[in-house]
Amino acid sequence: MNDEELRDYLKRFCFGREHLICSRDLVRQKNLRESDLRKKVNRLRRKAVPIASSREGYFYASNAAELYSTIRQLKEMRAGLDAAICGLEQAMETFTEPSDGGGRDR
Repeated sequence: MNDEELRDYLKRFCFGREHLICSRDLVRQKNLRESDLRKKVNRLRRKAVPIASSREGYFYASNAAELYSTIRQLKEMRAGLDAAICGLEQAMETFTEPSDGGGRDR
């Protein structure tokens, strides 16, 4: 299944939150891997396709409120990633010698 086929499927069969499909069912139906599904959804969103999601699954947004809910969820995820990056950058200060990232510091 290519990106456009996924877009068309969600728009036709999963229009609005009340018709969402859980990712497990979607990957099973379309013979995809979870990681491939996430990549496809990300590419479509970058092309301004209004694919929304919740903890329960994916759907094609039918209104701005559904889309805003997804945007808020993504911003919360970004904040968590930013905090993790900040913590790791602080942890870098505990290493005494530069590392190429591939070996173990002693």
